[in-house]
Formats: sequence, structure tokens, C-alpha cells
Amino acid sequence: MHGAMTGPERKSSSLTAPLRWAMFALAWVCVGLGIIGLVTPVMPGTVFLILAAWLFTRSSPRFERWLLTHPRLGPSVVAWRANGVVPRWAQLVATGSMAGSFVLLVVIGLSVPVLAIIGAIFVGTSAYLLTRPTA
Repeated sequence: MHGAMTGPERKSSSLTAPLRWAMFALAWVCVGLGIIGLVTPVMPGTVFLILAAWLFTRSSPRFERWLLTHPRLGPSVVAWRANGVVPRWAQLVATGSMAGSFVLLVVIGLSVPVLAIIGAIFVGTSAYLLTRPTA
């Protein structure tokens, strides 16, 4: 079909302009957090880059391509999209970060119900991550 839109172009065009701009801005925030996460041991970067790619898919196919082809940022996102692969080091860093964060939340004295909710989220997220393929 001549002129028919498919893939990311169709997805992004079905959104309103303000929503596309919000998703685009949030994608850049996620790229920034992803870069911080890749160079620091306190937070995982890959999950933010995956989220950024998803947001770019809906807001800017041009920047989605940029992220996917970036030599340092793209490989983990491409691996995730291809096979749901999360590198072992990313699994361990993410799980360790959640455990450390939970300990900090206990130390600062959050209530037991709040800790239970956060703990359940962290355990579920860690279980999901640790069951993903690594290669």
C-alpha cells in the first residue's frame, strides 16, 4: 500500500502531540538514568534504556533508531527485544540494588505495610529479572 503507515510511525501518529512530547521528554530522562546506571553500581541502567526505547518507539522513531544503533547503549536493548535477554551482571546489580534499597527503607523506619508492598514489588521484579535468559 502506497503511503500507508506501519510500525513505529503508525504508533506515534495515533498519539496526541502533547502526549508524544511528554513521552519523548520522558524517554530522554530514561536515557540519562540509563547512562547513570551503566556507570554507577547503585542502579541498573539497562531497564531505563529499555523503557527509553519503548517511549521513543511511540514518540520518535528517529531517536529509537539512534538508541538501538548506539554502540554502547544499544546492544542491551536489542538483546532484550530479540530474546528477552538480560545480562547476568545487570540481573545481579538490579537485584542487589533493590536489596540495598530495601535495607535502607527499613533503617529509615518505613511502616510495615509500606515495607510489605515495596518488598513484594522488589521480590517480584527480582524473580522476573533472574529468570530471564542471560545470553
